[in-house]
Amino acid sequence: MKEINIDKFYAWVIEKGPSILLGIAVLFVGFWLIRVFSHWMEKRLQHKKVNSSLKPFFLSVSVVVLRVLLIFLVMQILGIQLTIFAALVGAIGVAAGLALSGTMQNFASGVLILLLKPFKVSDNIIAQGQEGTVTSIQLFFTVVTTFDNRKVIIPNSKLSNEVIINISAIGSRRFDLEMKFSYGIDLQELKKVIDETISESKSILKTPEKRIGVSLLEESGYKVLINVWFPSHGFNDAKLLFQENLLDNLKSSGLALPGMAAKK
Repeated sequence: MKEINIDKFYAWVIEKGPSILLGIAVLFVGFWLIRVFSHWMEKRLQHKKVNSSLKPFFLSVSVVVLRVLLIFLVMQILGIQLTIFAALVGAIGVAAGLALSGTMQNFASGVLILLLKPFKVSDNIIAQGQEGTVTSIQLFFTVVTTFDNRKVIIPNSKLSNEVIINISAIGSRRFDLEMKFSYGIDLQELKKVIDETISESKSILKTPEKRIGVSLLEESGYKVLINVWFPSHGFNDAKLLFQENLLDNLKSSGLALPGMAAKK
C-alpha cells in the first residue's frame, strides 16, 4: 500500500514538479520586475511633473494590476482552473461598483480635474453658487474658501459635470463702471478727471487699454461707461479703492453726480 502511494506521489512530482518550479520562478522574477517597473515609473512621474495627489494613485494601481496579472499567470502555469475564480471576482467587482457608484464618480472626476487642470490651487472660481479661492484639490472633493472665509467642500463630480467660472486663470479682470451725469456736466472735463484718477491708480493695468465713453443718452442726462483692468487677485479691493478715489476727485473738481451737490 505504501509503495503504491509512493509511486503515485512520485508520478505526481514528475508530472507537476516542472510546472510548480516554473510557477515559483515566474512568481519571484515577476515580483522583481514589478518592483523595478515601480521605481522606473516613479522617476518618470517626477520627470513629467504629475500632480502629487495622482502619483501614489498611479503607482499603487499599476502595481496592484501587475501583481494580479502575475498571480493569474502563475495559476495558469500550475494548471489551476480560473473560471470560478474569475466569476467570483467579477461578481464582487459589480457589487462594489454599484455600492460605490457615487464615490467612484467623484474619484474619476478628481482624476480628470488633476489631469486636465481646469483650475488649480490658489485660483479664484465660481462653482455651485460659491465664489472663492481653491485651497485644496483631493481625489474625491475640492475645497474652496469663500471671500467671507467659509470653507466649502464640493464633490468633484459636481465640478466635472457643470459650469465652472475660473476668474483668475487669465490673470486680469475687467471692471465696468457706469455713471449718470446731467447734460450740464462737460464731457471732456469729466473724461479728464476720470483719466487722472486712472493714472493715479497703481492697481490698474496698462494693457488691455482703458475705455471711457458715453453708453446711453436719456432725457435727464447721459451715462458714461468706464472699462479698466485689474489683476485677478485683489480685484475686489482694487475696485473699491478706485471708486473711492474717483468719487473724491469728482467732488474736488466740482463735478456732480445725481444726488450729489457740486463743489462751489
